[in-house]
Amino acid sequence: MTTANPPAAQAGSYRVGELELRRIGYGAMQPAGPGVFGPPRDRAAAIEVLRTAVELGVDHIDTADAYGPYVTNEIIREALFPYGDHLHIVTEVGMVRDERGSRLPANSPEALRGQVIDNLRRLGLDVLDVVNLRTVGGADDRVAVPDTLVPQFETLAELQQKGLIRHLGLSTVGLDQPAEAQRIAPVVCVQNIYNIADRGDEAMLTATAEQDIAYVPSFPLGGFSPLQSEVLESVAKRLDATPTAVAQSWLLRRSPNVLLIPGTSSVAHLRENIAGAALTLPPDAVAELDAI
Repeated sequence: MTTANPPAAQAGSYRVGELELRRIGYGAMQPAGPGVFGPPRDRAAAIEVLRTAVELGVDHIDTADAYGPYVTNEIIREALFPYGDHLHIVTEVGMVRDERGSRLPANSPEALRGQVIDNLRRLGLDVLDVVNLRTVGGADDRVAVPDTLVPQFETLAELQQKGLIRHLGLSTVGLDQPAEAQRIAPVVCVQNIYNIADRGDEAMLTATAEQDIAYVPSFPLGGFSPLQSEVLESVAKRLDATPTAVAQSWLLRRSPNVLLIPGTSSVAHLRENIAGAALTLPPDAVAELDAI
């Protein structure tokens, strides 16, 4: 059971379609095994993290059938089903994993339909709250912009019209692609790499804010290469906070349309992540962090 004002609620919320989502969610890469491939070392611990996230007030979980593959969605269902009206699932399509764990594009209309159906089945849902179309990214998730995403987004829009998807978003996209997608169906969120040390997507963040589209930084804490900064460490020490909380507080302050989905396989780290929602950064600290 969650309290009336759980920790994750302290960052406020943002409207995504008709969904009012808290600005801190949970990114569900970590319940899978190392490298987001295969089963976790400790399935019970993965289930505990998911359940604790909800207890702390997280109301949206970001996942993909490619995580594992399939492992994460199966663990989410085991841990949290039935989800109730308070918990929303965001998933991603357009990429699959082969038997060696390699990430492969899979964005033909047939492949996308199959991925949506697989997500529904493994999660135990009749409709997915948000489905992000992932374009083909490189090894570090940088954008490799295709000539067009029209056939792929049209396929998802058809599934939306059939009632299998509520809202559509985009992942690893270039600056011009949301407009292309919007001519087909509304885009409610964009998920690209952005964090305190990697601000190459500044223009997209600004554009989405102007259009009331949620911006979801992938790897808000650096992902597989955790953030390392003497300035960040110094500010955190001065505020008697963790670098994780400081980095997330900075992101939340950066723009009101930012939604965070930090991931972890540790309950202790989960609590640290969500603590960023309650941390207030003084102006001098913000100025130092802005200069990183």
